[in-house]
Amino acid sequence: MEYPWYKQYAPGVPHTVEVSEGPIYQLFDESVAKFPKHVAIDFLGYEMSYSQLDDAVNRFANGLQKIGVNPGDRVALMLPNSPQMVIGFFAVNKIGGVIVNVNPLYTAHELHHQLNDAGAETLVMLDRFFPVYREIASDVTVKRIVVTGIQDYLPFPKNLLYPLLARIKKEWVDVKIEQNIYRFKHLLERYGPEPEYVEIRGEDLALLQYTGGTTGVSKGAMLSNRNIVSNILMVRSWDRGLKDGKDCFLLVIPFFHVYGMTVGMGTAVQSAAKMVLLPRFETRSVLEAIDKHKPTMFPGIPTMYVAVNNYPGVSKYDLSSIRTCISGAAPLPAEVKARFEELSGAELVEGYGLTEASPVTHANPIGGKNITGAIGLPLPGVEAKVVDEQGQDLPVGEIGEIAVKGPNVMMGYWQRPEETANVIKDGWLLTGDMARVDEEGYFYIADRKKDMIVASGYNIYPREIEEVLYTHPAIQEAAVIGVPDAYRGETVKAFVTLKADTSATAEDIIGFCKERLAVYKVPKQLEFRDNLPKSLVGKILRRELAKEEKEKLEPSA
Repeated sequence: MEYPWYKQYAPGVPHTVEVSEGPIYQLFDESVAKFPKHVAIDFLGYEMSYSQLDDAVNRFANGLQKIGVNPGDRVALMLPNSPQMVIGFFAVNKIGGVIVNVNPLYTAHELHHQLNDAGAETLVMLDRFFPVYREIASDVTVKRIVVTGIQDYLPFPKNLLYPLLARIKKEWVDVKIEQNIYRFKHLLERYGPEPEYVEIRGEDLALLQYTGGTTGVSKGAMLSNRNIVSNILMVRSWDRGLKDGKDCFLLVIPFFHVYGMTVGMGTAVQSAAKMVLLPRFETRSVLEAIDKHKPTMFPGIPTMYVAVNNYPGVSKYDLSSIRTCISGAAPLPAEVKARFEELSGAELVEGYGLTEASPVTHANPIGGKNITGAIGLPLPGVEAKVVDEQGQDLPVGEIGEIAVKGPNVMMGYWQRPEETANVIKDGWLLTGDMARVDEEGYFYIADRKKDMIVASGYNIYPREIEEVLYTHPAIQEAAVIGVPDAYRGETVKAFVTLKADTSATAEDIIGFCKERLAVYKVPKQLEFRDNLPKSLVGKILRRELAKEEKEKLEPSA
């Protein structure tokens, strides 16, 4: 079928991608074969070439097999962006295991749920997180643990200084090596780079990627090898400026998040790029890394670009090496995009996706017509439409729910057939996001279906109000929710943080909105905050603000 968005694709972008029916690690193997001596990883000064990374992957794969991991077994990776995370990911895939990405900052309660829900029998984790596991050790499915430390892949003398500093900060954790607890480095030293071959098909389950649980308990999206490979190739085909073995990715977006895994690690490895890994986002460290390593790609989320834009002295750093940034996981305010592009000269494009689609489904063209405020066009191989409550297609310009279809759409939710049936209908994934599409095929998010505010019968989308708030010269971050109102049903409340060395009153900001929004959309309440609640990826959490407001209204016991 000839979709209208094909005419808007940047020159050279194909209408679809050809996906091999093999495992994810084949993409890695191809880069190793082409560029064995190229730097694959720079981790805080420690470098690994693609051939060295390949050796470590094969040794760890062999080690996992020797300690009892079989094809189909779930292996949880509880690691920050680090060489161990990259090694672990491809090693587990190579032996036919199922990767379970675990947020390293999970509480014991969250970790307990995810390990047991996945039935994970193996856990690979950073030693400093071991005390969290210890709290639940007797009540989870885990049979074996592999522990590693940041110091395992630090250059001299950082590898010696790190344990000393960690002890001074009281962050050092000694993990006793006993039965069924193994050291990561010991497995690599003990076992050779010849794991037993496992045949893996494209339709085989590769990953359980847990959703944030915004609509209830967190659940695992089942992503096959084909799902993930296809999405990596879609993202790669979208950026015609990527050249095998020539690019450098600055990767601070977490790999345990599906966006970081695919757009960051997956696309970088497929293009044999150098990966500069940072284990956490600190604005100064990110700016120093850009200045030093001259990355060409810097995938991120809006809060990262906000932090860079507003960092005192940002002009002292050379950001000119950055060619492309894809922003995902949350709406990209127009003001944030414009300011970052002005600072760096890079092209910052907004994309869109969800865990259940591996995750990217849409993006603004790179090197093509880029519309501020749009999430862009469906990627090669992705079909998309806007539907009403009955699942019927809506005409151009009308707001409805986005539905997507393609080789990147998940197999379903792990052990939840009813929930799977609710979101996948005739191969179409219902995203839960409200949007419209224009004549050229550009999609525009109105908002999350569940975040829509209904005030006096009007449908109000928080994103539209937030876009206006971000244009106020004193506002750094903003979030908008609906709060109960006896007369209107709901009313609009805004939460804002201010930039350093600026000031504004609630009256100033509300007056600013009155000049730019219909009267029913103007916030009736405004609250200043020092910071806004965020997920561990950095996405502003409207639901936490809504929860706080709800608790204020509940009578005290």
